[in-house]
Amino acid sequence: MIPILKQKYITSGKTTNKTPTMRYNQLGQSSIKISEVSFGCMSLNGTTKENIDLIHKAIEHGINYFDTADLYDAGKNEKVVGEALKEKRQDVVLATKVGNELRADGSGWDWNPTKSYILKAIDKSLQRLGTDYIDFYQLHGGTIDDPIDETIEAFELLKEQGKIREYGISSIRPNVIQRYIEKSNIAGVMMQYSLLDRRPEEAVLDLLAKNDISVLVRGAYAKGLLLDKPAKEYLNWTAEEVRQVKEKLEGLCGNLQTIRKAVLHYPLQHKAVASVVSGIRTGEQLTASLEVLDGGEEVIDLIRQLKGDLQPNFYESHR
Repeated sequence: MIPILKQKYITSGKTTNKTPTMRYNQLGQSSIKISEVSFGCMSLNGTTKENIDLIHKAIEHGINYFDTADLYDAGKNEKVVGEALKEKRQDVVLATKVGNELRADGSGWDWNPTKSYILKAIDKSLQRLGTDYIDFYQLHGGTIDDPIDETIEAFELLKEQGKIREYGISSIRPNVIQRYIEKSNIAGVMMQYSLLDRRPEEAVLDLLAKNDISVLVRGAYAKGLLLDKPAKEYLNWTAEEVRQVKEKLEGLCGNLQTIRKAVLHYPLQHKAVASVVSGIRTGEQLTASLEVLDGGEEVIDLIRQLKGDLQPNFYESHR
């Protein structure tokens, strides 16, 4: 049985007593509200205690959305997240993903979006997570050649059974996203979006907003290239072009903290975006992610300048 989520940190639907500047946005047309900054669990690599303490600290600071997948560390990531959240289950929004079937010999995985596989895989995820329902269950990828109707049937059945509250997809492919908009009741789409990857602006963000489907952003730091990692080729950008973008950021922002705020605030400016999912593995990274909440008008002005100065890029395939 799915209980009503306790929004114990929220006052007036938007702010939290713990972190006054945290905002909560509705996930699609559902009753679920998720924190504007959320916790991507894939990066967790400490001891079990360190990981659990880090997740608890995030909850104390108002983060309520935690995202994992059955593929991460062959299911071990789900176990860690489940252990951390077992006493706080009704206080959080728990998300995981399905579609990558691990091979029995441990040699890798195969894409499997079939109904039969999804209906089996969820029971294993529920067991590892130590819960009887998942708030947001996502297809972990997708191609235009998938049996999409069958996949949707599986998710709709899981909703009827009470094993999930809402479902969505994790995809950067416009043609796949379009198909799910037309055929399904997805609440959200997780996709890569950043100052160096503005492809969603052309093809899908406005369309998703029009259909009241939320976007959960991953990759906002562009693999760290927008922060302190050395410049290198990224999508259609040459290493030299990435270096020039970094120099522009440094010139406008002045320091790494302000750069981080601008970079994370950038995707949040679009009305379709409900949350930026930050990969967090240390207390320092958690603190840095939370600092963006105090961006203010200064950062928004910086974003306007950056958006005007940088050339957008576009999807070259899967259109």
